[in-house]
Amino acid sequence: MQLIEHSASPRYVRLHDDDNVVVVVNDGGLGEGARFADGLTLVEGVPQSHKVATLDIQRGQPVRRYGQVIGYALQDLRQGSWVKEDQLQMPAAPALDSLPRCNAVPAALPPLEGLSFEGYRNADGTVGTRNILGITTTVQCVTGVLDHAVKRIREELLPKYPNVDDVVALTHSYGCGVAINARDAYIPIRTVRNLARNPNLGGEALVISLGCEKLQAGQVMHAGDPSVDLAEPWLYRLQDASLGFGEMIEQIMALAETRLKKLDQRRRETVPASELILGMQCGGSDAFSGITANPALGYAADLLVRAGATVLFSEVTEVRDAIYMLTSRAETPEVAEALVREMDWYDRYLQQGAADRSANTTPGNKKGGLSNIVEKALGSIVKSGNGAIQGVLGPGERVTRKGLIFCATPASDFVCGTLQLAAGMNLHVFTTGRGTPYGLAMAPVVKVCTRSELAQRWPDLIDIDAGRIASGRASIEELGWELLRYYLDVASGRQRTWAEKHRLHNDITLFNPAPIT
Repeated sequence: MQLIEHSASPRYVRLHDDDNVVVVVNDGGLGEGARFADGLTLVEGVPQSHKVATLDIQRGQPVRRYGQVIGYALQDLRQGSWVKEDQLQMPAAPALDSLPRCNAVPAALPPLEGLSFEGYRNADGTVGTRNILGITTTVQCVTGVLDHAVKRIREELLPKYPNVDDVVALTHSYGCGVAINARDAYIPIRTVRNLARNPNLGGEALVISLGCEKLQAGQVMHAGDPSVDLAEPWLYRLQDASLGFGEMIEQIMALAETRLKKLDQRRRETVPASELILGMQCGGSDAFSGITANPALGYAADLLVRAGATVLFSEVTEVRDAIYMLTSRAETPEVAEALVREMDWYDRYLQQGAADRSANTTPGNKKGGLSNIVEKALGSIVKSGNGAIQGVLGPGERVTRKGLIFCATPASDFVCGTLQLAAGMNLHVFTTGRGTPYGLAMAPVVKVCTRSELAQRWPDLIDIDAGRIASGRASIEELGWELLRYYLDVASGRQRTWAEKHRLHNDITLFNPAPIT
């Protein structure tokens, strides 16, 4: 990465020597006539994070960023001009039947010893970063009653059990009026089940059901599951109540208190950093995402993998157009094939819905300088770092091995977060350029912004300012180490993120795909 900068002087970032566009760094952008240190002069005003042509680009010629083609010029582009979305023809998606596979597998990274955090050990061998009572549901019908009960549990019972961090309702809109045996029904079912097994719930989750729904309690919490303590009563059906609403609330509170007593006896202990399961995600991305925040996450991801931890990166819709860069890093042919399988599912899903992949890039993404999904994908995969891709999880699956894992999810923030929690994530990191108050109730969310301007506007929502990389105040390596230390502090409970302090969280949102034929 080449940064042209001198304090308040015009500055840009070039990511690769082959690039013929660069990105403006200056807050507020630059006006016509602005001259960079290397002599490049703007022929029109260009907003911050938007692209500038570094030479004359003829109609039909490729436009390159990250050393890759992000589009073809639909008109002649002058040197120093603002390169806009409507001036580019998006390349075709890489063909899945001719992808490189396992031809650039990185060598194993040297071990990183001595890193640890303070966590809660669970009976199934996992480790929680928080000590939370989870109450899951089989059907949406019970949500109103459960919400009322959780409010009372939080106000009346939690103060009696200071070692318990919170009580969380895992509510969703699934369970009734659905074809429970349909082809893809296993995805939301296993997601609900694995959410209840998340390490931060300590094996003490409860189930609230109505009684007549298609999704039965035994499908949500199986007897014999080593991650869940079923020695105590774990299920309450609202239709069993004989004295109405008041009895329902009291019964739920009584069940909750038995679990709170057990959770309150747990204490943090020193565990190796290998017990961390970190989920990574983007939201409200801009052209700085692939310059500052995501490269720093990638560096920290490499450090965690070296320490033996599990790192999840996701968002099928945002890696599809750069999938060739992942299949080439696949550790084995089986991993490469699994990556192709998830991309193929997405392609067929789009085809069935008569939708175009270009719809992924949002108005906010475009306002932040991202021209299309190709450019967005190239910035998104940078989060994965430089190591080998060691595994692939289907939607709702639980992770069973360490290393760098692709967790297949849609790009939707809410669905992605839900599926990473189901995978076993105990700590989440979320990068944003445009800004979002996103949070999760079941795991701490570290919010990293791509631009210092956002950190200044949202000082009580942003945890880490990665914009310092663009201004030269920090390197990718320095910020990567800073993130690693922050992760371990948050995992240990020594640090609380802003999302935790404000109790910001999004609803659990299940991935319930339409049947693919």
